[in-house]
Amino acid sequence: MNNFSRRNFLKAVGIGGAATLASFGCAPNGVATAARNGHVVVVGGGSGGATAAKYLKRFSPEMTVTLIEPNATYYTCYGSNWVLGGNAEMDDITQTYDALQDRHGVKVVQDSVTEIDPARRTVTTAGGETMNYDRLVMSPGIEFRYDAIPGITAADAERIPHAYKAGEQTRILRRQLEAMPDGGVFVMVAPGDPFRCPPGPYERASMVAHYFQREKPRSKIIILDNKEAFSKQGLFMEGWEQHYGDMIEWVASSRGGQVEEVDAANLTTISDGGFTEFKADVLNYIPPQTAGKIAMDTGLADGFWCPVNQQTFESTIHPGIYVIGDSAVAGAMPKSGHSANNQAKVAAAAIVRELAGLEPLAPSTANTCYSLITPDHAISVAAVYSYQDGEIAGVEGAGGVSPMGAPASVRQQEALYTQGWYDGITADIWG
Repeated sequence: MNNFSRRNFLKAVGIGGAATLASFGCAPNGVATAARNGHVVVVGGGSGGATAAKYLKRFSPEMTVTLIEPNATYYTCYGSNWVLGGNAEMDDITQTYDALQDRHGVKVVQDSVTEIDPARRTVTTAGGETMNYDRLVMSPGIEFRYDAIPGITAADAERIPHAYKAGEQTRILRRQLEAMPDGGVFVMVAPGDPFRCPPGPYERASMVAHYFQREKPRSKIIILDNKEAFSKQGLFMEGWEQHYGDMIEWVASSRGGQVEEVDAANLTTISDGGFTEFKADVLNYIPPQTAGKIAMDTGLADGFWCPVNQQTFESTIHPGIYVIGDSAVAGAMPKSGHSANNQAKVAAAAIVRELAGLEPLAPSTANTCYSLITPDHAISVAAVYSYQDGEIAGVEGAGGVSPMGAPASVRQQEALYTQGWYDGITADIWG
């Protein structure tokens, strides 16, 4: 690993632009020419949507691509836990759309989508503009199911932040942690599967512990989990014991972690039929999740998530609409920024080929997830996926997780890779 250069690393995890163009068979002088008269609208400027807009233009430079996103800046959820830990600032996780517009020729409309008509193939915005599309890419992220348990609503998010959409929620939680007294209790409620970024809550606990260790060493962290196990569990627990002792306590669903009610006024969670309560000084409730609101309103979901043809990411409910990222049902792929980035390239290639009258390719995708336990101790999981028998499945023997019991030098190397991964994927998406 010491000889594994950053250049080779970025190529290995599938975020190198030139390699991706070749792998999807979309050269500017090939099928792209046949698709040049199409208009593709992309809804949502996060990891999936921004990638799709950029790569549609790269695959077919003369195609008209419009990205609709309500915010002028985007805060990545990955990296936001570093802000909570005090080893990054909000500016470090801030992305803009300048390069997409000025360098890549994407038309960026700063507005919200209020209505989509799949039959007429039109999109209407809050600003009153209605535009036609030949194909539509939806990357609306997630919404929160505050109706899952009694006692808490979306209106409580100012006092009980979820911080699972980065931005102002990140700032709120950071301020609460700073104001908490030494010796206080930080209680985090982790959602049940599936949800955005499966290792995210546990990296958050790690980064908060890193902050407490420096500033509030008598404080306690309790993770109430609506699951019996979590991503990279052994590696997290090994790191917690090594760096934080008994500061972090994880409570499984069967031991009282399945929160059944929240007393929002008193920052208290209730489980076990009312017999178990946890009182917090700072309460971080991460609700169960569902596909983004505009996807639900458009009727793209079957239940809480949007089914797609996993070869192309075209909706199985509304033809001509492609759903990528957290909202999509994507087989074995987790809901992550890296997954959204890969899915966007698959969808972009499929759209260009379809508009050119060509059959879609059988895609190969990947996911990589790094998690910091301290700024110098990181762990990771990586996987490769292929399209098999109608769905995305993991490739046996590809990918893997960090080894248990590794020396500090390996963990430190992975911490360096963590920053390299962040720099590489954000450049690939918004750069």
